[in-house]
Amino acid sequence: MKAMLLAAGRGERMMPLTAKTPKPLLRISDKPLLEYHIENLVNAGLRQIVINHSYLGQQIENYFGDGAKLGAQISWSRETSPLETAGGIIKALPKLGEQPFILINGDVWCPLSIDKFVNSPHIDSLKRKQTLAHLLLVKNPQHNPTGDFGLIESMVVNKNSTMWTYSGIAVLHPDLFRAQICAQSESNQRDRVLALAPVLREAADHQKVTAEIFDGDWQDIGTPERLDNLRSQVKTQSGNK
Repeated sequence: MKAMLLAAGRGERMMPLTAKTPKPLLRISDKPLLEYHIENLVNAGLRQIVINHSYLGQQIENYFGDGAKLGAQISWSRETSPLETAGGIIKALPKLGEQPFILINGDVWCPLSIDKFVNSPHIDSLKRKQTLAHLLLVKNPQHNPTGDFGLIESMVVNKNSTMWTYSGIAVLHPDLFRAQICAQSESNQRDRVLALAPVLREAADHQKVTAEIFDGDWQDIGTPERLDNLRSQVKTQSGNK
């Protein structure tokens, strides 16, 4: 299975830290946040990684190169301007192939067992195209109290359920974006700015999205305050070892 890391965001909420440094290169302890994701993927045996970038993206590409130093094989999907989540994925699909792939937002912190996640029984349904996405959901954080998706017997729903927050981690089938790709082709648009949430909601309405709950440590590192809190947490954990 291949992986895609989303690293094209401008990091507006992280200003002034991101004025000259792209958010994926902001450091946690001794290395950039994005490096933790790459190491976690490689440790799970997922070495073929596609990373998109836009704002100050050349810095990210210069830092990681082809990924060989980390045991990875990195391909770069370059965006002239950020295309949002789904837009960036669609642009990168030629590099990802026709099989399900794992997607990870570059600005989340989650020491997930990736090997266990990508080998979930739900992934078999993805491979057979019975479903098109399998999401990792978490408890609603303070900055997203109403959540994103509901869950009924492993099927994602958009209402009539307790709501959970989408973690930014999922396994997706390329066919999830078939309608959007056709729309781009019909309108002769090469690239299109498009968020992932509406695509997932539409697929959920057709019972094509499954999910599981993760109750471990998960954080959306979207502001300087959250970054400082994570740095303190990691420093404390390192000191207790």
